[in-house]
Amino acid sequence: MKVKCFFFFFFFFFITVLLIGSNISCVLSVLFSETLLWLQQRNFSSLIKREDGKKRALERFQLLDVLEARIQQLQSDVLDVQHVKVQVIKAPSSGRGGPPGRGPKNKTQEKTDFPKSAHSGTKGASKSQPSRWMEKLSQEKKNKIKKQQHLQQKIQKTVDEKPAPKAKKSKSSQMLPGTSHKIISSAAQKTITTDSKKQVPSREGQRQSAKDAEARAKEIAEVEELEKRLSQQVSQWASSTNSERLVVDSDANTCGDIQSSLRSYLEACVFAGDIERAHQFLLSQHRTMNRRKQLNIEMYNIMMRVWAKKGTLSHIGRIFILVEEAGLKPNLGSYCAALECMGRTPNCSPRVINRCLSQMEEDGLSVDDLFSQCVFRQDERDMLLRAVRTVQPDYQPKPNTTLTPCASPLVQDFYSQRADHQYPKLDFSQEELQERFKRQLSMEQACTVTIDSVEVAMPVTENMTKMRELLAEHRSQWQKTLLQALRESKMILAKTNTKDYRLNLYPYLCLLEDREYVDIMIQSVSSLPPSGESLKILARDLGNRLYTKYCVQQKGRNQIVEKLSNIYNAYTDLLAKDTKVYDVLPREQWCQLETEHSSGPTLQGDETHWPYTVTVELGTYMVDLMVKNLKINSDILNPACDRKLIPILYHMYTFRSTRQVGFIKPHPILTQMLQEAMETKLTFDSYVIPMLCPPVPWISAKFGAYLLTPTKLMRAIDGATQHELLLEKCQNLHAVLDSLNQLGTCAWRINKPLLDIIISIFNDRGSDKLDIPPPMSEAPKIPHFNPQDPSYTSTEKAHMKREVIKAKKKCSEMHSLRMDALYKLSIANYMRDEIFWFPHNMDFRGRTYPCPPYFNHLGSDVTRAILVFAEGKPLGPKGLDWLKIHLVNLTGLKKRSSLQGRLEYANSIMEDILDSADNPLNGKKWWMNADEPWQALACCMEIANAVRSPDPTRFISHFPVHQDGSCNGLQHYAALGRDVIGATSVNLMPCDVPQDVYSGVAQQVEEFRARDAESGLKIAQVLEGFISRKVVKQTVMTVVYGVTRYGGRLQIEKRLKEIDEFPKEYVWDASHYLVRQVFTGLKEMFTGTREIQDWLTESARLISKSGRTVEWVTPLGLPIIQPYHRTRYQVLKSTMQHINLQISHDAKERPDTVKQKNAFPPNFIHSLDSTHMMLTALHCYSAGLTFVSVHDCFWTHALTVDTMNKVCREQFVALHSQPILQELSNFLLHKYCTGLLHQKKQFILRLYPDTGPNHSFFINAK
Repeated sequence: MKVKCFFFFFFFFFITVLLIGSNISCVLSVLFSETLLWLQQRNFSSLIKREDGKKRALERFQLLDVLEARIQQLQSDVLDVQHVKVQVIKAPSSGRGGPPGRGPKNKTQEKTDFPKSAHSGTKGASKSQPSRWMEKLSQEKKNKIKKQQHLQQKIQKTVDEKPAPKAKKSKSSQMLPGTSHKIISSAAQKTITTDSKKQVPSREGQRQSAKDAEARAKEIAEVEELEKRLSQQVSQWASSTNSERLVVDSDANTCGDIQSSLRSYLEACVFAGDIERAHQFLLSQHRTMNRRKQLNIEMYNIMMRVWAKKGTLSHIGRIFILVEEAGLKPNLGSYCAALECMGRTPNCSPRVINRCLSQMEEDGLSVDDLFSQCVFRQDERDMLLRAVRTVQPDYQPKPNTTLTPCASPLVQDFYSQRADHQYPKLDFSQEELQERFKRQLSMEQACTVTIDSVEVAMPVTENMTKMRELLAEHRSQWQKTLLQALRESKMILAKTNTKDYRLNLYPYLCLLEDREYVDIMIQSVSSLPPSGESLKILARDLGNRLYTKYCVQQKGRNQIVEKLSNIYNAYTDLLAKDTKVYDVLPREQWCQLETEHSSGPTLQGDETHWPYTVTVELGTYMVDLMVKNLKINSDILNPACDRKLIPILYHMYTFRSTRQVGFIKPHPILTQMLQEAMETKLTFDSYVIPMLCPPVPWISAKFGAYLLTPTKLMRAIDGATQHELLLEKCQNLHAVLDSLNQLGTCAWRINKPLLDIIISIFNDRGSDKLDIPPPMSEAPKIPHFNPQDPSYTSTEKAHMKREVIKAKKKCSEMHSLRMDALYKLSIANYMRDEIFWFPHNMDFRGRTYPCPPYFNHLGSDVTRAILVFAEGKPLGPKGLDWLKIHLVNLTGLKKRSSLQGRLEYANSIMEDILDSADNPLNGKKWWMNADEPWQALACCMEIANAVRSPDPTRFISHFPVHQDGSCNGLQHYAALGRDVIGATSVNLMPCDVPQDVYSGVAQQVEEFRARDAESGLKIAQVLEGFISRKVVKQTVMTVVYGVTRYGGRLQIEKRLKEIDEFPKEYVWDASHYLVRQVFTGLKEMFTGTREIQDWLTESARLISKSGRTVEWVTPLGLPIIQPYHRTRYQVLKSTMQHINLQISHDAKERPDTVKQKNAFPPNFIHSLDSTHMMLTALHCYSAGLTFVSVHDCFWTHALTVDTMNKVCREQFVALHSQPILQELSNFLLHKYCTGLLHQKKQFILRLYPDTGPNHSFFINAK
């Protein structure tokens, strides 16, 4: 057997040498000598102790893994062999020699013994002569010195394959686990020699060796000096620091998804009570080396928690042994479980507890760390405290009351100087808020909410009743069928060998009651669109619903609900109107209450997010059950048909562009039944409904918003974890969290009169003009024809096919719009008598969003119009004027007029305003011609109520007045570049009348057109009279957000097509012409904008080319990373189909350079925009204002518009008084340019555009 193994190694290395080439042969000889020595040692040890067959086989495979890893490392290093010095260890002919690499290490280059140990086990080799590989290497180095003029070209050629190593750091970073680090080292650093006492060369050999060493040292020094001079011209791929970072990042993320899958599987087993399965699974992973590497300490801790609950200390001791075998180090969670178990064990020996505490201290961990950093469930903290007090009776955990001051200079005064702060109270008593908390808690525990549809008001026909009864009957039958199918399927999965290391879905199917799975599946059938849904999307939604229910039930089992109730009831003391006034923020109050209620579980849980693949796989399993088991009689609607059972769902394929996509489509019979039934009930997930009580304040990246429903602080693509890791490392997010909490504490209510008008139009026939989608009865009929009919010509058949596709597309769009409106209006109608709140989170750029997805103030004109503030404030002396100005702004008229001019215009049309309020559907209908008709109508009604009140200044108004930024992106660019002309055009400089940049660009483009028309350009002549503000607005607005000329042309093309009088045959040429003129006009108006954009783009290009993703930190300290990586494809196999997942956020993949560089300018501006909004929100809150935002559009009461405008201007000036570009440049230099080969990158990153002197920018109110 040994002979065969030895022959295999010979053959393996022979093939490798042929593949790699002669440049690496010398290094392979070194590796081979190591292999011989290892085999000799192993053979010798086998005489002492015979191993069993399995262990020997395992060791051989481990050796093979090591050898393969070494060859991969050598392949990557082959082109850089001139950088390293090869020192060969002689394989001893007997057992006298020590193991490889254990001889003394020489510290200087002169002491290196090159030829003596150069032979590698070849029998006839002379001891005093260097090996032929060493001679060949020496000759190669001499040749390189003679050909120095070609070295630059060679380096340039190889850098694309592998970064040039600078020193030992780069070399070691490239090595894989199990690879020796003792053979190859930097020429100027470490070398390895044999023991001089065991190997004494002759005097001639010593002199020759010294000469050779000195000569080689000189040659290598000259080569390295040359390469150092050339390093400035080497591309960023040659950076050793960069190479090291790539390897570190890769190692950190290699097993990320796998570890998450393993941990979620173990937690599912434990939650389902299948402890034996979890234990056997962990052991099966631990026993095999390849899979053991995927385990981390948290997975062992999961089982430690289980045995701690049972009080079996012996099992925990065995797991500690497994942890040691895995080469892992116990962490706080490990010791916490051990001490908890000791606390549960009656009469546990203090000596055992002391030994555990001593070991913990040796590992650098303290008892205080246990109580401040561990996440506790149920009574774990109390048991831990009991164990500690057994040996330290007077021990008291230290409360974590230290508040880190915010580092950003923008908010230091906000947190340190609070004497004049007036934090607003809610218009509720403490008892009312506590009652609302109970209602919200009950809703989230149920996970779903069933509400009445707004279509319930429609008259019920006989056919509708019949269809509803049929659906109810079949749903009852489907539930029974699915319940039986699910239980049978689980029985099959349960028989899977629990010792098998493979993951299966059985534990995930035991987390909830079987009926809960069935209810989720039945709910998804009712909401399936007639055109079907992608299998991947449908499966993801099903999996997410299961995860949400699992998390809610997990919190209930961990006894979090009771503690949450106690803390929230105390928290209402801060918000209620009948309690004392506090000078602390909601986040600070909640943290203080958590400290006071320290016993029991930790509210900030450490639940593992299910990996995207697990979610989709679980959802696919449920879809498969539905497709196979849900059936209906074929003659249910047409008795003339033959009766047979047919599936109600079909699995089919369709094409999206060039990709084939799996689809789940409902049978036309089911679609017809659902449409004709027009059911009066809608079921939503609980997080879709606005909250009935103020949200839990965000106190960290892991806790806030809903009471029980899991919510992420930062939204991300499914599966992306980069943002979470950054946020966890960030120690001070106070300003960001406090601004989100401020937005979430704003209470809302429904504008009921307006809602009733909208519902009446919705239930009538809708209105395209007013953005109310019509019912499906108004959809075009899909033409039917027989393609095999010979009476049709090929041209007619092609035309008919196009008409069918067009009709189907129109029907699908109409259904989507109709259902979207139905959901929004039904939720609004459900909340018509309620006060409610919108919890907020943010995207990776810091832009804030309400968490409820359908109904919120970021929605369309319709949803914004039916939302008003719950708290009313008197209009005051100027409030009515602001309402009138706001109404004119909503019409889209008088863009270039001053505020006084707009007010005068509003006064001149008061008759139309009052008529619109009194007779919205039967009067003059003036409001219908506004840009935002429904918001305009709501404002008309508010103005009418105010002017008809006895004293308009005392009229209590709930209406939100908007102050919108003037092309906000250009405002930030103008401020960054200190561009006075550009700043003037976007209202950052004092002007008699508000400026309109869109009209200004349109006017400039018209001048270009007139000039070209005079010179005879045909398309310029055709465009006469068609260049308007509306045509260019979208392109101007999005240029600062990275729109390309291609995208701009599409935008202009769409606007031109909307003009009925414009000749359609010229749309293509006209859009090409106009997009060029718009870009030219912007370049002339905003001189600094393009310069800043180019610098940001080039910086991102260099960073991403070096293999790094672009990161930065906002002025408020929010870390941001762009998650754009090269797309990789992962195939998820299931019984239905293989799902091809396109993953573009995988940190293991190299960055997508195009996306990174194109997205950096707009994302950076978005982050500044969000920073300005957050600053405004904080200072408005401290001034007692009601404030919400829709990105760059700020809302408040009419009474406080002037105060909000003042705060907005002050914070904009404060933000841009900071050296933003300089700080960004310094951050990028520090993060990405720490190596020697970054001169070009450093040069670019330091060349941020000169911002010039500060100007007193401010935002004029529109």
